[in-house]
Amino acid sequence: MHPRESGSAIDELVVVVPVNDEEALLAECLDALRVATTAAATPGGPVVRIVAVLDNCVDRSAAIAAESPGVETVVVAHRNVGAARADGVAHAMRTSGARHPSRLWIANTDADSRVPADWVTHQLELAASGTTVMLGSVTPDPRDLTPFQYAAWRQRHDTDDSGVARVHGANLGIRADAYLAAGGFPSLPEHEDVLLAKRVDAAAVVTAGCCHVVTSARTDGRTPGGYSAYVRENY
Repeated sequence: MHPRESGSAIDELVVVVPVNDEEALLAECLDALRVATTAAATPGGPVVRIVAVLDNCVDRSAAIAAESPGVETVVVAHRNVGAARADGVAHAMRTSGARHPSRLWIANTDADSRVPADWVTHQLELAASGTTVMLGSVTPDPRDLTPFQYAAWRQRHDTDDSGVARVHGANLGIRADAYLAAGGFPSLPEHEDVLLAKRVDAAAVVTAGCCHVVTSARTDGRTPGGYSAYVRENY
């Protein structure tokens, strides 16, 4: 790999979305991403792409992704979110037109999540300011909680810019060169996002509590741990 180029300019941003049988929520996820990528598109600006990684899907997820305009798909058979994320990033790098890995930004979210309209714009702004890694916050989908549970969550969590207490693959961005230097996403069924964050230089991390991603608050998640376990154990 060539030495990192000077400056903070980004040529390309790729959103990577691992998908494992998410037919109930995937269309909403991709619709929200399309809004966010469209809002960030500017003439002569960075290229913005969406890559859905279909991991051992046996439901309609593949059809939903295929019907979503502008969404690239990668088909794998890991049933492992860490490996799926890693394959999505590898595809993004292999097909990128960025002049150097430092000029490629990898934005990560989940198929059961909905990003806000300014999510991509916000990450491009952070990248332009020199940020290497962004750790963002998530908000549980109120549709999955009772009013009492949602009020309890609101009381327990700050909803301002005060920082991010947890690492969420549903709201994480990183320059490709930093991703490579950290060894990438490990092939783990859960907490692959946490391990990646631990491997990067802490001084390079920016926490962004202002750009919340709404994520499923279901208690029967795809893995024993993860956000579903957090909701199950706390609410």
